[in-house]
Parts: sequence; structure tokens; C-alpha cells
Amino acid sequence: MKEMTTAINHLRRRKSRIAQTPIVQLLESGNLVLKEANDDNAENFLWQSFDHLSDTYLPGTNFGRNSATGVENSLSSWTSNEDPAPGDIICYLDPTGYPQAFIKRGAVTIYRMGPWNGFRFSGAPNVSPTFTNKLFMNKSTSYYREDSIDKSVISRATLNQSGVIQRWVWVDQTRGWVIFLTLPTDNCDTYKLCGAYGTCYIGNSPACGCLSRFVPKDTESWIKGDWSNGCIRRTPLNCQKGDVFLKYSNIKLPDSQYSTFNESMTLGECKVECLKDCSCTAYAQLDINRKSGCLFWFRDLIDIRAMSSAGQDIYIRMASSELDSKGKKKILTATLTSLMGVVLLGLSLMLYFWKRSKRKKNDPTGRTGGSHRGSSNKHLDLPLFDLTTISNATNRFSIDNKLGEGGFGPVYKGMLEEGQDIAVKRLSKTSMQGIDEFKNEVICIAKLQHRNLVRLLGCCIQGEEKMLIYEYMPNKSLDLIIFDQTKSRLLDWHKRLQIVNGIARGLMYLHQDSRLRIIHRDLKASNILLDADMNPKISDFGIARSFGGNEIEDKTNRVVGTYGYMSPEYAVHGRFSVKSDVFSFGVLVLEIVSGKRNSGFSRGDEHLNLLGHAWTLYKEGRLLELVDAYLCDSANLSEVQRMIHVGLLCVQQRPDDRPSMTTVIAMLSNEGVLPQANQPGFFTEGDGFVNEGTTSTNEACSTNEITITKLEAR
Repeated sequence: MKEMTTAINHLRRRKSRIAQTPIVQLLESGNLVLKEANDDNAENFLWQSFDHLSDTYLPGTNFGRNSATGVENSLSSWTSNEDPAPGDIICYLDPTGYPQAFIKRGAVTIYRMGPWNGFRFSGAPNVSPTFTNKLFMNKSTSYYREDSIDKSVISRATLNQSGVIQRWVWVDQTRGWVIFLTLPTDNCDTYKLCGAYGTCYIGNSPACGCLSRFVPKDTESWIKGDWSNGCIRRTPLNCQKGDVFLKYSNIKLPDSQYSTFNESMTLGECKVECLKDCSCTAYAQLDINRKSGCLFWFRDLIDIRAMSSAGQDIYIRMASSELDSKGKKKILTATLTSLMGVVLLGLSLMLYFWKRSKRKKNDPTGRTGGSHRGSSNKHLDLPLFDLTTISNATNRFSIDNKLGEGGFGPVYKGMLEEGQDIAVKRLSKTSMQGIDEFKNEVICIAKLQHRNLVRLLGCCIQGEEKMLIYEYMPNKSLDLIIFDQTKSRLLDWHKRLQIVNGIARGLMYLHQDSRLRIIHRDLKASNILLDADMNPKISDFGIARSFGGNEIEDKTNRVVGTYGYMSPEYAVHGRFSVKSDVFSFGVLVLEIVSGKRNSGFSRGDEHLNLLGHAWTLYKEGRLLELVDAYLCDSANLSEVQRMIHVGLLCVQQRPDDRPSMTTVIAMLSNEGVLPQANQPGFFTEGDGFVNEGTTSTNEACSTNEITITKLEAR
């Protein structure tokens, strides 16, 4: 009734017009229109639902405000799942200063999409390549719009009662909707979480820190976890004596409600203009797509967060002494570096040719090592850390800071000067495959950004030292918890479900939504890291392979990975594709549900590994016997059976029988009928690829021990 009343009032405001043959029509776009039967011109529609959003946004809708027509299109949540009346959550486009989108609960702002940068809203994920997106602006109108490029892709975005925007995509294969992305993405998206000049690093503990050269305004409150007062410059500004601007990279741009902008200036002109006004606190490039224009700030900078990639640069006003100190250090460093370079140049050339000739004698393949400095730097597009900084952060690579060691080399925990915890992967000098993995990992993951991928903060390449610096994961790797009879009790059913869904979303991003299609090739429990909230992060891209265009498969004579997780076609024939990762994911799912390893698992005289045991239980209708006994009090019967079934679908012998990760996510999030699973690959110990290991003694959860939670449809 409310929508009908709005429609009638809207018609009354329009210029008087007699409709000859009015009809109501639902268009392919999802737009419900009132129009003349023979007039398809959208400008002549008498009324259209696209001008009256509720909790759902469809491609083709203008999201914003048109002052000329009085139409303001914003999203509002339902009051409840049963009551579609507008709730207290709204999402709207605010044109004040420079356009950005907000989510509010009543009068309280809970989330902000940063200012439009010509490509997307700052700090928001990239839009899928199946859509185009634009911001339209003039004196009376500001609105954002997405349009579908591929009309076969059906998508919608909804605002729910929790203040979360969910992007859904329809999957024909399962006849259901699957979540593509959510906003806010994590706690660092909370509006003004760290106060003025504070920045949020997701995964850190605490999450908030001050920008470099800033200090907490109220140290006592900051230590207690109250960051609302934010940070201040450690050296006060003195405009009369001359200020400077320092560049801060990879951040979500601050709130622009009180900003001004110029669309034609160059970045150099921005600096000159801002420097002339003592009240100008910062500037940034307005349109990163065309590399033009300026955005100026005149108040304290709030709601900043660090971005692993797709962040932007901002130039913040600082006291000139900050630059002087840094400049002197740079000059000294450059001088020493030049002198060392002259002295070492001759020695380096001699050493190179000596090593090359020695390797040719010792290596029949003719493979040579070298520093790979040129090839590594060519692909690097991320911060470079100084060796001294990393050495200090890890207490000179102390054994007490060592987290573990793999084929790449040792991994250390460290802490940077600003208090951020890091994990440092140090290339072992004795690792022959490590240097190739180092280059490959940098190339593959440097530009990836997803909440379920471990974040690469930078690298260190200095002399013979080569290191990768990652965000630190306080709960370490999944295998250390899920296969430990004591620690596994920390993971109830809800957390395990969260971990499986997170891994699935991360894989879908790698296979489908990243710039290049990436096949991980070594997905296993020890390569799934867990943050403070037990959210999973896929790590270790040393042997990953990337594909461009329509490439979907490759073959190698050098099979690398972990037996027990490898697909049959890869382990036997060297063929790998996205379906190889799907197989590994299926193994992980069964391990997470059961708390048992696939490799090393045995079941009496059956000589079955975990896959074979799960397959037997599936055929006999006894799936619940696979479930970890610790889940008896928290597991949901239908979810447990569905997850095991999906896991078995992922480990089927033939790659073509396995679902894509998009389909997997749809299967896990819907209640539709699942297809029958076929025999898994490598389901007995005799299949030839079983690691040494101990037999798991964890008990299973019997059918009558499961707590059944019945799900009622709304």
C-alpha cells in the first residue's frame, strides 16, 4: 500500500497526461513499470519500481538522488524477515563534499564506502567484470549505477536487518542463490573505529594503530582499547615555517563529507593548491582511472583502514622537520649504498661467473640459481622492507620467534615499530625450489585481495636475503587445531562451518573473480591459517599457477604438492585445473567434519583411507558415523549430512563430475536436492599415495548422539 500511495503521489506531481492504453509490465531487468502499451522509452514511463527501492538493488537502478524529480533512491532493510515495512537500517548515497555511500542504523553511521575514485568506491571490493559501474554527477543529480554486461548473469544486492549488504548471484545448476560478496567485509570496516589519523589493520591485535609519525592522543585510553580519541601528529604543524606533504599508500581514503574537489588539476597542482591553504590537511587524486583531479580535506582524517591491495595514496600535511629527518637518512643511505656498490660490483661479477661454472659442472640439467633480483623486482608491486627492519622485528630471527619451517624455509613471528604483528617467510639458502617459489608467490598473490586469502604486506630483497612479510595469524594453521584431540574442541560446528565456507569463498575468488585464474595446487589443512576469530585464510602460493583468458587446464612433468590432497589426474598424469583444487577442498571438508587426516587414516582391515571410509558410510546411509564426537552437542543434522555429501561430490574420480566452487557455495548455502556422488579417487591405501601417519583414535558421533536442530522455513 505504501508503494502504491507513493506511486499515486508521484503521478500527481508529474505534468498532467492522459494515458491512452496504460499497461503494467515486468521487464527482463526486474523493473516493474506502468507505461503506454506502445511506448518502450524509459523516459516516458508513468511509474517504475526502479525509482522506489526497498531492501533490494538490481542492475540498471539509479542509486542516489535526483533533485529535479524529487526522487531519492536508497536501500532500507525490512523490519524483520516476516515484515517488509522499512526497518531502521538504511544505505544511501551522500553527495556532501564528494559522493560516498553510508549505512546507518537510525542516526548512527555503521559503515562507509569511501569516495568515488573513477573506478569504484574507495575501500570497497572491485565490481565483478560482468558489470559496468559509474557515478553520475551534476548540480542537481548524484547517483551510482551498475549495468549487466552478460545478461545471463542474474544478480541482486540486499540490505539485511544486521546492516550487511549481500550480493547474490543465481546459479542455474543448483537453481539457487549464492552469496558473491558482503559489505562490511570485516571489523575494520566499522565506521571511525580507530578515530582521527588512526588506521585499522585486520588480523592485528589490537586492530587499531596510528599512522606513521602520529601518536595516540590519549595514551591511557588507547592502551585500554578505547581508540575513539584517535591520534595526533608527533610534531605539530607550523604553517608559517613551512609544511610538507608525506605520502601514505594502500589505504581506504578518509571520510570526504567536508572535502572539496577539482576535476581538472594534476597531482602536482593539487600539492601547490593545498600548500597555499593552511587549513588543508591532505589531498589525493580524484580519478585514479584517468589519473586526474584532486580531492582536498580540511579537517581531521577519520575512518581510515589499511588495504592489502586496491588501496589508494593520500598526501598528508606534516611539519617540515618530518621530511628533513627522513631526507637526511635517505641521503646517508644512498651515499653508503653507492660506495658499497662500487666496491662490490667487481667482486659480484667474479663470484657470479665462478658460481655459474661450478653449477654447470654439478647440475646435469644446466639449471643455475643467482639472485633473481631483476626478475623478482620486475613483478613486484608491493612495499619493500629493509633487512634491518625485519631483523629488529624478529629479534634477529630468534629461535624463540620461529613459528615453523617448510620447503621454502623458516617462518618467524615479528612486530614492526608501529606495533603490527607480522609473519616472515625467510628463503632458506639451501632450498633449491625455494627461489622459484618465492618469485611465484610474489607474482601470484601481490595483487590479490580477499578476506579469505592471507595478506601479503611486502617483501625484503637484500643481498642473498629474500623474505615475504605477511599478516600474522594468531591461531596459526588449521591442522594444528583440527587434528589435536584437545585443541579441536575449540572448533564447534558453527566454527567449522564458517571455516569451510570461508575456504570455499577464497577458492571461488582465485578460480573465477581474481584478475587471473589461479590454481593453488597445494590446498591442505596446514596451508589454511586462522585469524583471531578463527576466520580461514588460504596461504602458501609457492607452487600456484595462474592462467589468463580462457585457459582452464595445464600439464606438468614436475608434480609437486601433498599426497593425500592431490587429485588422481594430477598425481598420476600431471594434469591440473580448477577441479584439482576442488578435489583438495573436498578432502579438507571431510577432514574438518571428522577431525581425522586422510593420509594415515585406517579403518580395521578395510584398508580404506578417509575418502574410502566416507564413501562406504555414504553408500550404507550411515554418514553421521563420520562426524567428530566433539561436535555431538553443537552439530546440525541436516548441515552435517549436506557438508559430507558436498565433500564427496568434490572428490569424485573424474574432474568433470566435480562441481565448480561457485556451485559448491550454492550447495552449502541452499537446501535443494544434491546429485548422487560417484566413487572418489584414491579411496584405498592401495591407491598408492598415502603418507606415513598415525591412525586417528577420535571417536565418531553416533546417530542417536547428534543434537538435531530442525530448520523451519520462514
